[in-house]
Amino acid sequence: MTDNQIEGKPIVTDAVIVGAGPVGLFQVFELGLLEIKAHVVDSLKHPGGQCMELYPDKPIYDIPSVPVCSAEELTSNLLKQIEPFKPTFHYGEEAKELRKLDTGYFEVVTSKGTVFHSKVVIIAAGVGSFQHRTLKVPHIDKFEGTQLHYKVTDPSKFEGQSLVIVGGGDSALDWTLNLQPKAESVVLVHRREGFRAAPASVAKMQDLVDKWEMQFEVGQVTGFTEENGKLTEVKVTGADGVTRRIPTDHLLVFFGLQPKLGPIADWGLKLERRQILVDTARFETSIPGVFAVGDINTYPGKKKLILSGFHECALCAFAAADYVFPEKRVLLQYTTTSPKLHKVLGVETPHFD
Repeated sequence: MTDNQIEGKPIVTDAVIVGAGPVGLFQVFELGLLEIKAHVVDSLKHPGGQCMELYPDKPIYDIPSVPVCSAEELTSNLLKQIEPFKPTFHYGEEAKELRKLDTGYFEVVTSKGTVFHSKVVIIAAGVGSFQHRTLKVPHIDKFEGTQLHYKVTDPSKFEGQSLVIVGGGDSALDWTLNLQPKAESVVLVHRREGFRAAPASVAKMQDLVDKWEMQFEVGQVTGFTEENGKLTEVKVTGADGVTRRIPTDHLLVFFGLQPKLGPIADWGLKLERRQILVDTARFETSIPGVFAVGDINTYPGKKKLILSGFHECALCAFAAADYVFPEKRVLLQYTTTSPKLHKVLGVETPHFD
């Protein structure tokens, strides 16, 4: 569910979760089991976080009881799992300001001016907000969204087109192999012979080059040609200093995403190497009532795994309950046997003879 505040009034809630990646989504679940209501804020325009941005179709093998799934499948399943708790999502909004109010609530203000008053704040922002690493060629940005692309949202628009794809990682190779059969022509450009992509993908690409079904150029894009406001060529300068002109309809650039801690760095939290320090009993930060889970936190022995983040969510939820329900004793219950949790989840309690 998505929602915006009533104009002029803050949204009052139990918890604000900053980040809608897998860990942020599972945090909704763990809070929900304890009847803690949450709003979720993410700078991206969709759930799934880093997984969905970097490798939506890549297989993930280390989710317990799930031998293999894609990031898209994982995100879809997590969203389905948290449906009973009806969280409210605020996509395309960056959490910019955090302050403690005299009422004991935290005030969180987003880039769109949405204001929350929340009993706790849980930061599940991965390694920060993501921004595409852009092509540093003067004035080429005017083609962004029409002929210059940093991600592929609709592969069909490239059918029968002349493409220049720039990059040497998995995204560049994956889209090269995906689009080559559909495009009129594909030229892959990378600054060196070596790649950071899966060896199997590199081998497939090289085989297509050997068969003259596509081209590979070593070099960097240093300029472009336009006619009547339309990009018609890119200029690629090789290590030999020679600049080659390559006709193109679309330029696809995959330099990866640049993580930035962003405004969170100014919230007064204790940081270590631009990660948020937490304790391992509660995953609470240096500010009481503010927690951090997932890749954005650090502590002795920290491992940046989705599995670790899920574990952190469970302990964080119980710690958050101390602030949300200060006079209530919260007991550990099991979803297998607890009628109360079955009621919260909207499922029937099984009866065994």
